[in-house]
Amino acid sequence: MKKLMAVVLVLLLAVSALGVCAAEDGKISIKVLILPKFEVGGMAADFPGEAQYYFEAYCQGGEEYDVKGSFEGNKLYVKDGVALCVTGMGKVNAAVTLMTLLTDSRFDFSDAYILSTGCAGSAYEYGVMGDVFLITAGVDFDLGHHADAREMITDRQNTWFYDASFDSAAYKLFDQELMAKLYDLVKDVKLETTPKTLNFMSVTFDNAEWAIREPKVLRGTTVTGDNYWKGMYDHANAVLMCETYGAPDPYALTEMEDMGIAVAADRMGMLDRVIVLRDSVNMDVFMNGASPESLWDEHFDDSLASEDSVESADIFATAMKNNFTVGKVIIDAILNGEV
Repeated sequence: MKKLMAVVLVLLLAVSALGVCAAEDGKISIKVLILPKFEVGGMAADFPGEAQYYFEAYCQGGEEYDVKGSFEGNKLYVKDGVALCVTGMGKVNAAVTLMTLLTDSRFDFSDAYILSTGCAGSAYEYGVMGDVFLITAGVDFDLGHHADAREMITDRQNTWFYDASFDSAAYKLFDQELMAKLYDLVKDVKLETTPKTLNFMSVTFDNAEWAIREPKVLRGTTVTGDNYWKGMYDHANAVLMCETYGAPDPYALTEMEDMGIAVAADRMGMLDRVIVLRDSVNMDVFMNGASPESLWDEHFDDSLASEDSVESADIFATAMKNNFTVGKVIIDAILNGEV
């Protein structure tokens, strides 16, 4: 009996030693990679940008890694299988950051879900500020052909022209079975708004029925542009793009990164595990009498994060919290093996 116990002890020590070697020599396994695009201030304990709520909940107190090829000082934060990295704004920054991470030999992303999260401008007559959108497909605003309205010789309202040669990069369909499962998880999550935002939407859109509802979780298609656009003409272009590509859900919002992430993930064979979650902090049309000249004049300072923004009223921080409230349900389900 003593000999048997001695043998078992030796075997246990051997297995333990092998485990230590595997841990020391192996890659760090990532289950969820969270990709916000910017942070307003610090990563914790101040006014929240796109990263802060997620960082505080999942990565604070974990390990920090320098990210080669990213912008100076950027870090990958890792704790208990969850990683977070701020990508920077625009499709190029987002795609380069994701590709840099996925090819980093220190980490194993083979079973990871990629959660692209952040704020966006929601589509006139579909979303209200404070909504959270689970994106089921993406369209690249910049691929195809665009004309300046002043060049048009007909009364055609759309200034975007479809070109099939761009299809493989211009439209990405996310895994519809996964999207359906996730939407069932989050569709009834209670979201918050503010009295100021409700009044803002009501006054701006003349008390229209679509504009005065409480925020909620919606499915939709995103239109990703490398420029920050607004206006009814490009709203019409975005609607046309989503209809032309046959997206399963309506045009819901516009942002600046998600198609970069989708293309990079697709190249790496991971498109089926991309999840895009966006909250609305403004609209895709001009409001309150604003014009391009007034809103984007270099001498006019209006931050979306301000509680007096002419674009977003005081919804920014609330919308960030809404995003996290929905995102936490998704991340926890992944970590618990429910997805």
